[in-house]
Amino acid sequence: MTVLDNRPNTALLVIDVQKGVVADAHDRDRIVANIGALVGRARSAGVDVVWIQHHDDGLARDSEGWELVPELERGDAEPLVHKAYGDAFEDTELEEVLADRGIGRLVVAGAQSDQCVRCTLHGAFVRGYDATLVADAHTTSDLSRYGAPSPDEVIAHTNLYWQYQVAPGRTAGTVSTAEVDFARA
Repeated sequence: MTVLDNRPNTALLVIDVQKGVVADAHDRDRIVANIGALVGRARSAGVDVVWIQHHDDGLARDSEGWELVPELERGDAEPLVHKAYGDAFEDTELEEVLADRGIGRLVVAGAQSDQCVRCTLHGAFVRGYDATLVADAHTTSDLSRYGAPSPDEVIAHTNLYWQYQVAPGRTAGTVSTAEVDFARA
């Protein structure tokens, strides 16, 4: 259980599922559909959904590529955190958003597996959060031309190493979309 005091609640963290981020992502449609299913189940269970939206020199705020994908609709009451770094906690109000809602456990989905998803998972874990990665609800683009493994290998490796993360007083791990149980969270 989380080492954060008075944080009994769970949130679904949806990272960077933006038009320009997932346009050419591996297995995009299936991953977005899985994220959509998670969002629907979180809402039904009364679990907060927190949206993360990235911007940088290559992804300008208010550009078409910066927008969330049309398949996913953020609810008016659902927080939206803007970030400029891989770790969604860095130089953002994410910690305050989570603290205000008593959230100590994160269920994580989104993009890119090998950058913002990993950075945010680690950022959460070192800050004391329990952090569960949804193994079939994150994706990445093909960066093999730069020496990276293929997207399916990146995703598999991210799932493998996050499955075995351990630290005192915190939990980590991976689950499939079908295994996520927000009612139990």
